[in-house]
Amino acid sequence: MVTGTFEVVTRPVSRTVPAVRLSGWHRLRRGIVPYAYLAPAVALLVVWTYQPLAQTAYLSFHSWNLVPTSPMAAVGTANYERLLTTGELGEAVWHTVEVIAGMLPFTVAIPVVVALLVRRIRGRAQAVYRALVFAPMLVAPVAGAAVWQWLLDPSAGAVNRVLGTDLNWLNTTSTAQLSLIVITGWHVVGFAVLVVWAGMTGINPDYGDAARVDGATPGQVTRWVTLPLLSPTLAFLGLMTVLLSAQWTFPLIDTLTQGGPVGATTNVYYLLWELGFRSHDAGLAAAAGVLFFVGFIVVAALLTRLADRLTHHDD
Repeated sequence: MVTGTFEVVTRPVSRTVPAVRLSGWHRLRRGIVPYAYLAPAVALLVVWTYQPLAQTAYLSFHSWNLVPTSPMAAVGTANYERLLTTGELGEAVWHTVEVIAGMLPFTVAIPVVVALLVRRIRGRAQAVYRALVFAPMLVAPVAGAAVWQWLLDPSAGAVNRVLGTDLNWLNTTSTAQLSLIVITGWHVVGFAVLVVWAGMTGINPDYGDAARVDGATPGQVTRWVTLPLLSPTLAFLGLMTVLLSAQWTFPLIDTLTQGGPVGATTNVYYLLWELGFRSHDAGLAAAAGVLFFVGFIVVAALLTRLADRLTHHDD
């Protein structure tokens, strides 16, 4: 009788999976699919953004009075020369700078203070408080302008009654711009508060807890933790203010002051409207639009680079 042990050796069997070769049509179809999803958005972008820009640039080298039966006459760079030599352009740019400087407290400083105060409120009262702050944003600009015109009325307005004056706020060169800035700030401050609040909720609370463990006071946590991590949000609001504040004031200017008194409230957007639809000089308005477009692009690029260097991110 023979006894022994047998060892069974198993060897892995290698199987070669044949490579699947896609035909040229299948490779093309797989490559086109992502672009097919983007095609509608790109088409709308071309139709509603790039095509009007090209038409504006083309129109800026022509003279046209907006009458369909009147042909456009090529004038070369005459529209740009007229625009750069007139004093209206410089005044409109300066008024735009005034609006931007006046709007920054309403879009950056006040929203930060309000959002910090709202953060201390707990429960349902917090939602009610935020809704009340955001309510002015829901008011139509024209409707709000009508109410403010009544409040600022020189003879029976509530503002003059409270202050004990008879000042004509909207028809005085020294106060008309200030009045528009305050009214516009009242409209947009609620939106800015919600943006700041959203930025605060995105900050990791562990940073503040670690600072408190190290002995930091609430004020120090706000100064050295919350505000630096909130800097990207504040940079976004600052960029929006620079690019859009003059546009925000347009319906109020058109309703309350019509650019007056004596052009004291005419900014770049209202100047475009006056050149195009009051003076019926489409070529000059197009030239102004091209200059403003290029100028805002340069400003936006500089502010973006500055924000990248100064902001702190939660990594």
